[in-house]
Amino acid sequence: MIKRAEYLEQIRPFIGKDVVKVLTGMRRSGKSTLLEQISKELSSMGIAPENIILMNFESARFGHLLDSPMLFHKEIMQISKGKKGRLYLLFDEMQMVSSWEKVIGSLRVDLDCDIYITGSNANLLAGELATLLAGRYVSFEILPFSFLEIREALPELEQNEAFALFRTIGGLPFLSQIGFARNESLIYLSDIFNSIVLKDVAQRKGFRDIDQLERVLRYFISEIGTTFSVKNISNIFESEKRSVSRESIYNYLKAAEEAMLFSRVKRYDIRGREILRGNEKIYLTDIGLREALFGNNAARVDLILENIVFNELKRRGYHLTVGKNDTREIDFVARKGAATLYVQVTYLLAHEETVKREFGAFFGIGDNFPRLVISMDTVDFSQNGIRHMNIVEFLTSKHY
Repeated sequence: MIKRAEYLEQIRPFIGKDVVKVLTGMRRSGKSTLLEQISKELSSMGIAPENIILMNFESARFGHLLDSPMLFHKEIMQISKGKKGRLYLLFDEMQMVSSWEKVIGSLRVDLDCDIYITGSNANLLAGELATLLAGRYVSFEILPFSFLEIREALPELEQNEAFALFRTIGGLPFLSQIGFARNESLIYLSDIFNSIVLKDVAQRKGFRDIDQLERVLRYFISEIGTTFSVKNISNIFESEKRSVSRESIYNYLKAAEEAMLFSRVKRYDIRGREILRGNEKIYLTDIGLREALFGNNAARVDLILENIVFNELKRRGYHLTVGKNDTREIDFVARKGAATLYVQVTYLLAHEETVKREFGAFFGIGDNFPRLVISMDTVDFSQNGIRHMNIVEFLTSKHY
């Protein structure tokens, strides 16, 4: 088991504090394993095992609680009887329990407890929970393995070999259990995609035309890192004699975002300092899903590298937009607090025209925030105060 040290480090300062710890992430991104690691962390701190209560609501063992919040509350209160000291309540896939928000709010009042919950939905904190727990929760988005975690899982591989594997089949944690074997990994990834479509998107939202839903999501996944408009996508399907309304496309997109299958990134006018409407981009939470569906990540390595950089910047806490710099585009305007980082991603700086295009994208930006060009090149092309990094160096460096 790979220890998710990065997330444990983020969560550790909140252990024992009066805030609900909320872990969200795409299906099979490692939330359940992380919850188990939190349980072990609590034990290592000297907390009695009987005071650590872990429930995974995907287990039939807790099926009788899913539709009865009162029964769920009653069971926790019953478990707590006779126990001395604070209880540590760890609830996995919490969204499966109806009206769970009220139960969590009540348990905070009724017990001396420290609560941790996970869920496979970005809107876990929307609506009533946000009201009930205003100022009383902290959230963490759990992503699949980073490249550094892949290196830890596969120490026998040379670094470039490990990266070639990573950019092909991604980093869903279960793959480490089958040695990241290509054929078995692609079968697993295909099944994960189907599970997300059927359970986290269609079933949750009540979509009936599964074939249409899957076709639209496949289109988005095939075109990661390229700008899109719902109108253009509708026209593409219409030209193929497959009519899909703009409203349906928007609803499918929104539902897939909520299931954390991918992220939608808005465009930002750097000179006008405003968010622009339209021409957004989509990035996959795990690029292995694209390989499982289309088998051509190697053929679109430029888009894959861009997606990998997006996920790494997001993992490191940056808020990301696509930059518009006059008529030029900057792949990412990455913000964290008061700091900004401008990032360009390309496959290779093989020609002078490519060098001029990628480095020239930053021309005319009126601030002094750092600029970074990332590629597969091993030769350093840094120039005019703009840093160039090899992508493996980028993924393994603590600072840029």
